[in-house]
Amino acid sequence: MEDKFTFCGIEMDRFTVAYGCFLIIWALVVSILTDSNSFTSWIPAFIGAPIALMGILTILYPSRRKIWMHVAILLGVLAFLGGLDFFRGISDPNGPFKVLAAGVSKLMLFLTGGIYIFGSIRSFLWARRYEAENE
Repeated sequence: MEDKFTFCGIEMDRFTVAYGCFLIIWALVVSILTDSNSFTSWIPAFIGAPIALMGILTILYPSRRKIWMHVAILLGVLAFLGGLDFFRGISDPNGPFKVLAAGVSKLMLFLTGGIYIFGSIRSFLWARRYEAENE
C-alpha cells in the first residue's frame, strides 16, 4: 500500500486547498458577472475560505492532520447540504430558476460538495487501513 492517499491524482490536503480556492473564485466570478450586491452570492466563498485554510493548516502542521481534515469535511458537508436548496427551486411554481446564477451556484455546491465528501470518506478509509497495516 502506498504511503499517501490521492484523489483525482492529488494528495487530499492539496485537493482540499484547491477545492476551497475553487469555491472562492466561483463566488467572485458569479458576483462580478451578475453584478450582484447580494450577500448570498458570496456563500461559496464563505465556505471555501475555511476549507482552503484547513488544507493549508494540514500541509503546515501534519501532526494535526486529523483535526484539520475533519473540520474541512464538515464544511464540505455544509456545502453539499446548502446545494440541496437547488432541488427546492425546481419545484417552485413561479418557475424553476428565477435567477439562473443562483440555481447554477446551488447545483455546483451540491455536486462539488458531494465529490469532496466522497474523496474525503475514501481518504479516511484509506488512512484507517494504512494505520492497521503499519502497526
